Amino acid sequence: MRITVVGAGPAGTLLACYLARRGFRVEVYERRADPRLLDEDESRSINLGLSARGIAALTDIGLMDTLWPLTVPMRGRAIHLPGGAVPFQPYGAHEGEILHSVLRRDLITTLVDHAEAQPGVTFHFRHRLVGLDRETATARVVHEETGAASTVEGDAVIGADGAFSQVRAHMHHGLRAEHHQEILEWGYKELTIPAAGDGSARTRLEALHVWPGEDALIVAHPNRDNSLTGTLFLPVERFGEIADPEEFLGERFPDTLDLMPHLAKEYAEHPVGHLVSIRTSPWHHRDRVALIGDACHAVYPFYGQGMNSALEDCTVLDRCVGDHPGDLGAAFAEYQRLRKPHTDVLDELSKQNFVELRDRLRSPLHLLRKKADLLLARALPGRWVPLYTMISHTTVPYADALARARRQDTLLRGAGAAVAVAGLLAAAPAVARLVRLSRFARRARLAQRNTRKGEPPC
Repeated sequence: MRITVVGAGPAGTLLACYLARRGFRVEVYERRADPRLLDEDESRSINLGLSARGIAALTDIGLMDTLWPLTVPMRGRAIHLPGGAVPFQPYGAHEGEILHSVLRRDLITTLVDHAEAQPGVTFHFRHRLVGLDRETATARVVHEETGAASTVEGDAVIGADGAFSQVRAHMHHGLRAEHHQEILEWGYKELTIPAAGDGSARTRLEALHVWPGEDALIVAHPNRDNSLTGTLFLPVERFGEIADPEEFLGERFPDTLDLMPHLAKEYAEHPVGHLVSIRTSPWHHRDRVALIGDACHAVYPFYGQGMNSALEDCTVLDRCVGDHPGDLGAAFAEYQRLRKPHTDVLDELSKQNFVELRDRLRSPLHLLRKKADLLLARALPGRWVPLYTMISHTTVPYADALARARRQDTLLRGAGAAVAVAGLLAAAPAVARLVRLSRFARRARLAQRNTRKGEPPC
């Protein structure tokens, strides 16, 4: 069988590897140029944070040994506060519960090399999808440079072409389909924290750096050359209003002026990126067309799970294809049934984590709760698992992780109430003594007053 994959990002390229392993012939079409032939250009790409789900998928196809040297471990969050303090918040209760920063270009070029080495996989770069017959799985593509059009026939088309998927648009056209798209009112620009003059890192390297603020947020991922790629998030309209970015950020995040010597130049030159979340249904049309990754469930980047969930899609879809040999329609339907409830939950969690990064990281009460979570996880291994740990450091399905976290929160609130009641009961004898002493003192004062008036004490 021949499968046409539209989109050669991480999800589309990984899926090509899985499909080839099952004996499919795979043709991958990508609008952009071959990333292996370009100079490194990350000006519009947020660094990727590999976590357990993505690592499991890449390990499954035998690629993590090649990728490990290209990553930088992130052992927790370094939170930059206005007063100059930079508290460190570990990601997990155990040493292995960390994230790994990787450049998007490094990941994709490694994946393309691996996929192209598989029998039956062919890449066609600089080809844009312009038409799709969902009943026959026939695609029309145009070469971006020559304008030459061609028809691509196959047994199925899989859209891995991102949040603004053309495969999805053609598949849904004229059908009763649901589509919910949200554009966040905040956008982003990329900024750089370069290595110091001697090649060393200007700040702690093995961490995700966060500058939280109500009207601005910066997140920075480490790179192997001791630099960090920073992302400045602001309300979209603010980008055009700020005349002096050094003054603006210096007031809110003073240490950025020393860490980002090219701040003004990069702010002026780099474009504003936009953030979108997508929920849609259906994810497939019979046995002819299916969607994966951002094409069916784009999320905001604030939980670091967009790419990881897309890679996990490939693992689930591969398992469904294996469970329904020769019946792609059943495989696609099972894949949507298994995945959609969990990616809907991830959408909500990603939106909530934006508020956490922006507003709550400066709260002592929030940090105390995080510490309590980690202490309970160490004290009760396997029995108490924080939500962040389940999402980022396990492959527990997202909705199952949230349900367990809510049960744990209920227990914690109940335990807190029990501790408060126990404290009141323990203090009851002392309170009673204070009440008795208060009554005795009141009676003594009344007796003294009556004595002064010549009345008998009562």
